[in-house]
Amino acid sequence: QLQASGGGLVQAGDSLRLSCAPSRHTFNSAAMGWFRQAPGKEREFVAGISATGRTTDYVDSVRGRFAISRGSAKNTVNLQMNNLKTEDTAVYYCAAARLITDLRKNPEYWGQGTLVTVSS
Repeated sequence: QLQASGGGLVQAGDSLRLSCAPSRHTFNSAAMGWFRQAPGKEREFVAGISATGRTTDYVDSVRGRFAISRGSAKNTVNLQMNNLKTEDTAVYYCAAARLITDLRKNPEYWGQGTLVTVSS
């Protein structure tokens, strides 16, 4: 349903930009966002954005460093990750839900993950 891309290996302090686009359905009327799962840890919410792009939501550990945005067609979502830390190392997953209030707890759609590795 959703295709994530942009992961890679970077050093601490570097930046990366993840992108997510639908492979079949359209998501321009859905909230979209990102989750991540680090080795040995549970999957956690990272950032979300409403269908209009007017409302965003971040986990505290990335607020001020990461920025989520929607593409011009509103059907894609990007995650600009700046000042990356080793603890940001994880597989990042794109997700979507009808409302941004639902996204954190109950995403309806998932994409495959893209690996982000931050070395010290």
